Amino acid sequence: MRIVTPSEAVSGIRSGDQIFVQAAAATPTELLDALVARADTLEDVKIVHMHAEGPAPHLAPEMEGHLRHRALFIGPNARRAVNEGRAEFIPVFLSDIPHLFTRRLIPLDVAFINVTPPDAHGFCSLGPSVDATLAAVRSAKTVIAQVNRAWPRTLGNSFLHVSEIDLAIEVDRPPYTYEAGAPGEIEKRIAAYVADLIPDGATLQMGIGAIPSAVGLALRDKRDLGIHTEMFTDAVVDLVEAGVVTGRRKELDRGKIVAAFMMGGQRLYDFVDDNPMVEMREVDYTNDTAVIRRFRRMCAINSAIEVDLTGQVCADSIGWRLYSGVGGQMDFIRGAALAEEGRAIIALPSTTSDGKTSRIVCALKEGAGVVTTRAHVQTIVTEWGVAHLHGRSVTERARALTEIAHPDFREDLDCMAHGHHFL
Repeated sequence: MRIVTPSEAVSGIRSGDQIFVQAAAATPTELLDALVARADTLEDVKIVHMHAEGPAPHLAPEMEGHLRHRALFIGPNARRAVNEGRAEFIPVFLSDIPHLFTRRLIPLDVAFINVTPPDAHGFCSLGPSVDATLAAVRSAKTVIAQVNRAWPRTLGNSFLHVSEIDLAIEVDRPPYTYEAGAPGEIEKRIAAYVADLIPDGATLQMGIGAIPSAVGLALRDKRDLGIHTEMFTDAVVDLVEAGVVTGRRKELDRGKIVAAFMMGGQRLYDFVDDNPMVEMREVDYTNDTAVIRRFRRMCAINSAIEVDLTGQVCADSIGWRLYSGVGGQMDFIRGAALAEEGRAIIALPSTTSDGKTSRIVCALKEGAGVVTTRAHVQTIVTEWGVAHLHGRSVTERARALTEIAHPDFREDLDCMAHGHHFL
């Protein structure tokens, strides 16, 4: 590993190269800034990453022709570029992303990463974002790291040796933080229904946002919950400190919080630093349905943009407008459904934030993507109740979903369901 300046670190990148960028809270901003600074000397450099926090200067309109993002999951800072055609979207299950690199379906020339300074044995930790990063590092021709004095040292399968790093710059930048904000009354009502579905001793997968935060608050009376998830937030720290999450009854990785990445406040990063309770693993382990199904009481909690009356779940687009990605929803929905006493839950508010549009619909918008199919869906939750769909006919589903739609839209949904002979 050779320590260089940021401009020296990116000086070897050539036109046509494909670069992996570590994602989520671990975005290597200094390296991206250095690359953008010399973008006018480059053509058709492809930048591959999942949702990445930060200002994302590589996605600016003036980068067109020089740098082109290929999104494995679309974050808020990438939506405009993707929907204007200046960036590309690759639909893929989160569990499959490491294989895209190792099998060279997406060949990588360079990897940009963040790591802790090496320990006495020469090992650096990837900190809050392992996800597909190890696979990228071991597939890329050149590895360029930000050796980061402010980085939390996470344990598990999060380490690489200095011999695997070609060039490095020294930085002192904490991970990006995320604050979910206080959940509102709608989120609290949804969370209460979700909590009723979760038994003591269950293993949980939860995402990010107001609903997962509210679910965390609603679980305070549960006992011996475990965590096996693609990502987690401060809500999990709260549950550990409340004695709710212990992992004592997990069938695998007992006593461990297992995740592939995390996003939250500085309190979260302080909690995971050198904490043997937290085990970071790659997404082809955390999101492997063969692993997930081994947790007897696996409860997967995911969200959606809209759900139609047959049970199709759209979670990655608003009509034709690409919004996020496939992510790990199907990995966990299927894994939980296959578990002996598992529950696969989709939780969403019944309307858009302005209350003007129902998110339970007769038919998905034109162009909308189906992330969870009507054959995979099990349980839908809104603030109006719970609809159990698995094993039920379209007629039964239409009735159950109309009952948990907002009352202002139930009559219209009922009329449309009759018009399409669902009822």
